[in-house]
Amino acid sequence: MAPLLEVRNLRVEFPTRRGTLLALDDISFDIAPGEILGVVGESGAGKSLTGAAIIGLLEPPGRIAGGQILLEGQRIDNLPYEQMRAIRGRRIGAIFQDPLTSLNPLYTIGRQLTETILTHLPVSAEEARQRAIKLLQDTGIPAAEQRIDQYPHQFSGGMRQRVVIALALAAEPKLIVADEPTTALDVSIQAQIISLLKRLCKEHGASVMLVTHDMGVIAETCDRVAVLYAGRVAEIGPVGDVIHHPSHPYTKGLMGSIPSMEDNRERLLQIDGAMPRLNNIPRGCAFNPRCPQVFDKCRQDRPDLFDAGPTKAACWLVAQTKVTT
Repeated sequence: MAPLLEVRNLRVEFPTRRGTLLALDDISFDIAPGEILGVVGESGAGKSLTGAAIIGLLEPPGRIAGGQILLEGQRIDNLPYEQMRAIRGRRIGAIFQDPLTSLNPLYTIGRQLTETILTHLPVSAEEARQRAIKLLQDTGIPAAEQRIDQYPHQFSGGMRQRVVIALALAAEPKLIVADEPTTALDVSIQAQIISLLKRLCKEHGASVMLVTHDMGVIAETCDRVAVLYAGRVAEIGPVGDVIHHPSHPYTKGLMGSIPSMEDNRERLLQIDGAMPRLNNIPRGCAFNPRCPQVFDKCRQDRPDLFDAGPTKAACWLVAQTKVTT
């Protein structure tokens, strides 16, 4: 089956007075129809930037400096603003971290939903309103017929995020880019939103790129996961394999830092150091200053993604293991 989304060797730059900063460096991945791909990593790894590049909402002076983004085989990274605007909403939906910033406080929920539907679908105003009510019902908002005429401030945080999900699904897009959709919510509400997102995307046949730093959300939701580090893919593969049998030292560190219910260790594993700044990314493997298994080649040459069983990892240790086996 052909991928729904293909990201090929994507590079994103930020020109500054002190030189050009490379924020995303040669990132490649696919998302299959109906698949949920998790994108995980520390703050500053490039997760949200990848999502912004895909939906065409990079903040200036950020720009795509290389590579391609293809949606259903059509290249979309070089489209004029108006053409990309037509794709955004109709073929790609977006769910952002803070629902308050996604909704216009001056318009009712119903107006925002019906405007989106009327912009992208050939329906009448009445059909759009009925569709909006159905979407609110599907996302678990009680008394949708009455609440559709209320304003965003009249909804709780969890309910606002449900409205944002309804908004993202309004024009039946093929791909949803969800950027930290549960970060601003209580833990009990997070679980509801995640299961809702999974169910609705399955019912609507949409694929999802789920950006998060929460491995619990990834484990619960995703089919595959891409681990980003310093604007590069460190490891990518089926979610169970990446979580339980990670190949990249960075992924191992991430997994080791998560508390386990079965483990009675007093101290969690930790990754020493911090993510490098964009103006100071080390030569070779970007993780080498923090890696407990670093050797000379890591400091000299940048590794590609090598096959590591069911996953792929950008690590010279994996390449060595392949050679010796």
